[in-house]
Formats: sequence, structure tokens, C-alpha cells
Amino acid sequence: MKQSGWLLASALVCSATWAAAETEYRAAVLRVDAPGPMPISRLDLPPEDIGFAGAALGTADNATTGSFMQQKFTTETVVAAPETAEAEMRKLLDAGIWWIVVMADADTTVKLADIAGDRALVLNAESTADRLRGEDCRANLLHTAPSDAMLTDALAQYLVWKRWTDWFLIEGSHPEDKALADAYRRAATKFGAKIVEERVFEDTGGARRTDSGTVQIQQQMPAFTQRAAEHDVVVAADRAGVFAAHLPYHTWEPRPVTGSAGLMPDTWHPAHEAWGATQFQTRFEKQMGRPARDEDYQVWMALRVLGEAATRTQGGDFTAIHDFVLSDGFDLAAFKGQKLTFRDWDGQLRQPILLTADRVVVSVSPQAEFLHQVSQLDTLGIDRPETACRK
Repeated sequence: MKQSGWLLASALVCSATWAAAETEYRAAVLRVDAPGPMPISRLDLPPEDIGFAGAALGTADNATTGSFMQQKFTTETVVAAPETAEAEMRKLLDAGIWWIVVMADADTTVKLADIAGDRALVLNAESTADRLRGEDCRANLLHTAPSDAMLTDALAQYLVWKRWTDWFLIEGSHPEDKALADAYRRAATKFGAKIVEERVFEDTGGARRTDSGTVQIQQQMPAFTQRAAEHDVVVAADRAGVFAAHLPYHTWEPRPVTGSAGLMPDTWHPAHEAWGATQFQTRFEKQMGRPARDEDYQVWMALRVLGEAATRTQGGDFTAIHDFVLSDGFDLAAFKGQKLTFRDWDGQLRQPILLTADRVVVSVSPQAEFLHQVSQLDTLGIDRPETACRK
């Protein structure tokens, strides 16, 4: 009895010592759901757990490593509307959470970063807007979502490698479409392609769910693309998701469609299997019951950044983690063939971009032929000499 009592007491003391030494890392994912048009295809309807599923896997991965280092990771998930997002951000800050992943549009992301100030590090896991890495950059804002410039450069490199250098650019009528089209114009100039003609597809609403919807598209798209200047490829800039998916097989001339449909630049894709990605795919699908989407992967990366920084710094100090993440000592393994790092001039995570078409990964950029004096990944997006970020 005495020996049993002594063993029990010793176990309790050890448990108490372990608990006292354990460091907790609290994170949050704030998703701002804004009303918008239905996607062209019902297959593109976002799942209810979009982003949050990536958070669950990222937190679990952090906990696996953390369990050996007396570290505990928790992630709170919050859904907000545009009108409630700022209040939800303040609640998270008041609760002492200083690692906050944001899924929102560009305007909302900037507002939330400004509210956070020096109380939190904000990670943008959704908006690709270049201005968030440029004139609207913030010192407390990092980006695991790629920029429009990175995505368009990735596609441009491949098209130039294929010698498809004459582009027919079609952009939508929404502001985000114009911004994406501007990124393609910049990419064409950067890599030596030529935009031989540009057209704007005006969003006048649609009737794709009516019985005549298919007939209308079959007549409208060939007519819209008729008599374009001679071109190698169609490049669609349709961030709003209004028309691009209808371009393949409907253009007047038989030409490949790229950009927002056809051959597309993506952060992630369910068919990606290289560099150990299969194990990520299978773990995610087993846990969530569906394939991972770009947003899931981008949130997963944002939380893995925390896990990696916590492992390397220890102690749970906000400033130490912030400084380490932006230092030369930080890198992240993310199933893309090389370690990823943040650009210190605009907070963007360097990463390869997948070029995908339907069920396959066609290529991965940067293409081998495009070199850089510091990092080949910096051939994608806004490089240091070009940056408009003044944080």
C-alpha cells in the first residue's frame, strides 16, 4: 500500500510538473462569408467547412509534433458576415489570441489587419489581390494565399515555354476581374508574350438554370469570340466566376483556354501527388470526407507556419515567433518540392504554383528556364525592386 501510494503521488507530481511546463499556442480562423453570385457549376459550391477543414488538419499536425515538446495547439473557428467581421476580430484580440488566419476579400482583410495592429499577426489565406502585397500592405499581415501576380506569372512562364506567345485576353466586368487582367498584362510584358486583342465580357446576369441556358451559351460564346486577331491561346480573367468556364469548346477558333478556366494556375489540386502530397491528400480526405481545396491548403499552411515557428523558438513569445517567421532561418515543408519562405518586403509566402486542367496537374511553375539571382520562386510575383509595399 505504501509503495502504491508513493507511485501514485509521484505520478501526480510528474503530471503537475508537465502541465505547468506545457506551452499553449492559441490560434483562430476568421472566415468572412460575403453574399455573391452562385458559381457557374454546382460542383463548385463551397463546402460548409471550407478553410476550417484545413485548420483542423493543421492543428492536428501541430499537435503531433507539439506533444513531444510540451506544446499544446488550439484553433478557434469563427464565421462572420462583412458587417460583423470587425466585432469578431476584436473579440479574438480581447481573448488574447495573437495568431489569426483571415479568409476574406481584400478590403475586409486590410480593415481586420488594421484593427489587430501590434496585438496580433494576421495571415491572409484567401485574397489574391496584389494591392495587399503592395500599396495596401501591412507590417502585421502575411500571405499564404498566392498573389494574382504569382498566379499569372506561373501561367505565363508555361505559355511562353510552349511558345504560345500570342494571347487573346478576355476579362470580366467586375473590379476583381480588371485587377486580374492587369496582372496578366504585366506577366505578358515580363516574359515576352503579346496580347494581340482584348475584350470585356459584361456581366448582365444569366439564366443557366433555365431550360434554354445551354442553348444561349452555345450561341453566345462563339459569337463573342468571333473575328479575334490571330492568337495561340485564350487567356480568361474571370475572378468573379461569371463566364470563363463556358469558354472551353465554345470559342470561335479552336484554341486552348487558360487562366480562369481550362489550364488554370492553382495553389493546390486533388490530383497533386508529387513530393509526398499523396499522404496529405489521403489524410485530409479520410478526416474530412472530401478533397482539399485551395482555401483548405492555404489555411493549413498558415497554421503549420505557427507550428514550425513554435518548434524552432519555443516559449510562446509573440515577438520571437513573429521575428523568426520573417527571418532567414524560417522555412516550411508543404509538399511542393522545396521549402517555402516569406518575402521580407511584402509578407508573401514564396511557393510553386500548380498548373492544372480538370483531373491532372499539367505542370508546376516556376519553369526551369526562368532563373533568378536569389530564389527561382521570386520569378513568380512582385520582386523586391518592384514592390510598392512601404510598411
